[in-house]
This record gives sequence, structure tokens and C-alpha cells, in this order.
Amino acid sequence: MTHLTAPVCSQNADHTGGKNRLVNIVLEHLIASGIIERFFLNIAAMTVLVFGLFYQRYRDKELVTAASLFNIFAFGVLTILGSVEFSLAAGFGLFAILALFTLRSEQITKIEISYFFGAVAIAVICSIKGTTLPFVIAVIVLVLLAAYLFDHPRILKSVDGIKVTLDKIEPDALSDTDKMRRELSDRLGVEVMSYQIVALNYITDMAQISVFYRK
Repeated sequence: MTHLTAPVCSQNADHTGGKNRLVNIVLEHLIASGIIERFFLNIAAMTVLVFGLFYQRYRDKELVTAASLFNIFAFGVLTILGSVEFSLAAGFGLFAILALFTLRSEQITKIEISYFFGAVAIAVICSIKGTTLPFVIAVIVLVLLAAYLFDHPRILKSVDGIKVTLDKIEPDALSDTDKMRRELSDRLGVEVMSYQIVALNYITDMAQISVFYRK
């Protein structure tokens, strides 16, 4: 029995040693290429943009999840495309098309589109080879700072937006926008500047509307 088990133990040890060597080779390659640093930089920047700015201001969990996952997937694929000398313009165009397919299933606001594009843009910035890490950090800091300032509530404090679900579809929702705007103002108790119909469900007689009002 001893002579039979010894070769098996030796094969298991060789197999385990081979796995460890493979893992070490992969880690050494990732560290040498700088992918790990760029990945964590991408995650940090995306977290600040999506969670620190967008979610704190708009509380849209669904878009936060979609933008975060799309950022990670975009970084992974663009990193692979960059390693095989795939055209950056072609890669960026590919993800623009994918973003359109992702977003066309639901009507979203311009702010949501901007933040979603920002998450993809951060992945592109971090995954581009040929740029130094300090340069990438500087660009990301400028982008995040600009997003923080231009979407700050104090800059556009006079106008705000909210999504409203009505339990009844008003007959003038599409035909008479002025009358609909006055009715929304009376119901909400604010001065409604404009509104955008997101969805009309005649089965349940419900309407989803994005309302922009003056405080």
C-alpha cells in the first residue's frame, strides 16, 4: 500500500505546485504591467462619482448598480483590447454602442445619462496604456472636481427635479402642457417649470412623470 500511495501524493504535490506557480506568474504580470494599480484607481474614482456624488444627490439605486458594473466590465474588456493593440477608437465606439443598447430599454434623464457616461469614461481613462499613473490621477481628479462643482445643488439651487407617479392619467397630459403644468403646480405646491412624461400605463391608469420645479 505504501508503494501505491507515494506516487499519488507526489502527483498531488506537483499539481498544487503547478497551480501556485501559475498564480505567481499571473500576479507578477499584473503587478509589472500596472493593471492592479489602475484597476483600484478606477474603482476609487468610480465610487466617488457614482456613490459619492450621484447617489448622495439623486438616490437612484438601480442606475448606481448599472453604472458601477458597466464601469468594471468596460475596464476589463478595454484592458484586454489594449493588450492586443486593438484600436482605442474602435473599443470606445464598441462601448458607446453597448451603452445605447443598455439605456434604450428605459427612458432616463439627461443627468443619469451624464453620470453613466462618466462611469464609462473613467474606465476608459484608467485602462489606456501609454499614460503614466500620475497623469491619469491628475485627469481623474480634474474630472471629479468638475462634476462636483457643476452639479452642486448650490449652483443650480433655484430649480430641482423629482420623479412623480400619478394614480390617474390626466387627459391633458399630452395635449395641453400649460394646463398640465398648472395642475401639477397646484397638486405639489410648487412652481412647476416643466415636466417630462416617462411612462403612461392605461391598464393601471398610472402615469410616471419627471417634474422640474422652482423652489
